[in-house]
Amino acid sequence: MSEQETAFPSPPAESPVDPLYSHAASPFIRTEAPTPVLVPALAPVSAWVTYKTQIYFGFTILAYLMVLAGSITVVQANRGASWRYLVAVLPVVPAALVIWLTVRTLGRLDEVQKRTQMQALGFALAATGLLTFGYGFLEGVGLPHLNPTFVLPLMALLWGLGLLGLDLRYRFRR
Repeated sequence: MSEQETAFPSPPAESPVDPLYSHAASPFIRTEAPTPVLVPALAPVSAWVTYKTQIYFGFTILAYLMVLAGSITVVQANRGASWRYLVAVLPVVPAALVIWLTVRTLGRLDEVQKRTQMQALGFALAATGLLTFGYGFLEGVGLPHLNPTFVLPLMALLWGLGLLGLDLRYRFRR
């Protein structure tokens, strides 16, 4: 065996050299996405999946408003009945469903969204506590009594304001 036989053989001159972009998996080839197949029957299903949480939330709020209006009407028509207390708290059931949907939705968020929601909820909790605590002192000097049913809507409003503030902060920080 000679040294020439052990060296790597050179390619024959007649075979063409493949350029890099001729391979199927080459990053130099411009590939196009396949054309999407549109199935009209599945469009409502995808909308349902996309907006399922909002639809559930809307139906639950609608149920709350219906039960609230019904319970107020029944309690006002039967002021002397012993069961009016049970009817008066019936709107708590759909309100509890709203809370359950909210917690379930928060659990499905990614880490950045969870952090943003947690900051907004922390702001809402602290601001609601501060506002109601401060108003309690003002009640002592003559302002009218604050109905406790306004505390949860106040907290929801402040949660929304906290989200808006965080959104504006992140948009203008970039």
